[in-house]
Amino acid sequence: MEIVSIISLWFIPVLIAFILLYGTYKKVPTYERFVEGGKEGIKIAFDIIPFLVGMLVAITVFRASGALEFVMSLIRPWLEAIGVPAEIAPLAIIRPISGTAALGMTSDLIASHGPDSYIGRLASVLQGSTDTTLYVLTVYFGAVGIRKMGDALKVGLLADVVGIIAAIVVVLLIW
Repeated sequence: MEIVSIISLWFIPVLIAFILLYGTYKKVPTYERFVEGGKEGIKIAFDIIPFLVGMLVAITVFRASGALEFVMSLIRPWLEAIGVPAEIAPLAIIRPISGTAALGMTSDLIASHGPDSYIGRLASVLQGSTDTTLYVLTVYFGAVGIRKMGDALKVGLLADVVGIIAAIVVVLLIW
């Protein structure tokens, strides 16, 4: 097990050194290319700020308006009928929207129910089984100027639903 720790610790620095040495060997101006990449990264960061702000406002409005609680009241009976704790539903709803909000909810669920409880394990597996689809589409597609994202949205949300179902099944199997 110690060898895995050593490899994981040194992999990235060795990879970066290899790329720099290989670029120098091939007579590529590595420092100049690095600086150009840094400039481009800063430009992209400034370009995505409006999309980030829009996403954060939408998340805040969704939660503060009571829409989350309304959706919860609609799906609670169905969840209880199939044996899924209703406490998990807000996490499943928020996870495709915001990773930070979902992480906060996961932390709260683990703190209140315990890490080894059914809800704690389900929240942990759910956190790792889905992605922040709406965030990714909004920020990254917006940064590169893609306006039509219908198919990507459908596939991303379908993948999230499959991830949620898989998380529930896996936790039920190991519980």
